[in-house]
Amino acid sequence: MIKQLPVIILFLSFFTSVKAQTHQDSVVRHSPVKTLSDERYNAYLKGDDLDNMALAGELNHFPLPDKVLKFKKQLDLSPIQVGKLNRLATALHRKKLEMGEFIIRNERMLDSLFHIKRQDEGSVIFYANRSGLYYGELRGAILMACYNTEKLLTDAQVRKLEALEKAN
Repeated sequence: MIKQLPVIILFLSFFTSVKAQTHQDSVVRHSPVKTLSDERYNAYLKGDDLDNMALAGELNHFPLPDKVLKFKKQLDLSPIQVGKLNRLATALHRKKLEMGEFIIRNERMLDSLFHIKRQDEGSVIFYANRSGLYYGELRGAILMACYNTEKLLTDAQVRKLEALEKAN
């Protein structure tokens, strides 16, 4: 039974986190995970990026689709561009929510292992490495969205977007 405890905790944390996601709204939730601040916990639930994971792309003229869509009229985007950018933005948001859920669940598991004193070298390494995989997958999705967004724009649109962002 004791060996099954981490599996049971993981199973329960999954249902708790799914319940939290299905009741999302603008209310700030208290983080049930000791290792995640309320701000970070809520950002993961909402799909917000507190770590500026797009910075490598954005600093090199590869914008996020949401930022481009904010200025669609000023950039004179075609209907085809708008449609593709909307699909990119929707897919990215969905991925952020998915990875946020995994990150929360993984943090909860790490906390549980230490709290109940059932950690060992293997479980610590496994869940710590899993954290890296989740953050890496999230960052990869964000940067791929930047890459794919830039491919949809002309050089003039990218320059105009950067000027518009500086003005705001």
